[in-house]
Amino acid sequence: MRVAVAFDHRGVKLRERVLEELVALSHEVVDLGTDTDEQRIDYPDKAREIGDAIRSGEAERGVLVCGSGVGAAIAACKVPGIRAAICHDTYSAHQGVEHDDMNVLCLGSGVVGADLAAELVRAFLQADFQGGERYVRRLEKIEAMERAAPLDRAPAG
Repeated sequence: MRVAVAFDHRGVKLRERVLEELVALSHEVVDLGTDTDEQRIDYPDKAREIGDAIRSGEAERGVLVCGSGVGAAIAACKVPGIRAAICHDTYSAHQGVEHDDMNVLCLGSGVVGADLAAELVRAFLQADFQGGERYVRRLEKIEAMERAAPLDRAPAG
């Protein structure tokens, strides 16, 4: 699988371990930087880059790391077609793919250590979307929200 990775200046401290895990799992890395904390890099810029890489087909999934993971997730979800979530536990990292077709894993370098980050990346990338009717229906509603179309609502009562 082609996996895009991007780090802001705070997220870069997990860079080496994330890249090691991707190589160990035999994934192709699409490295969007950064590789230093010497210059401030805004996470929305990295979120846009990772979103563009996935939307263009350059990558199938992405791992985006900032200081907390929160800003990265918020920004990435603004890119149409990107389903990003902050995950600091392995259940969420795989369940987000299996039920919600999550395509970007967001991590906080100030929240998780390098070994847990590697476990989360592994859980995220080893999971597959289950594609059941209820999951697909929910994804269709999310896509409608992205298009700013009104959601179908069940009648009250």
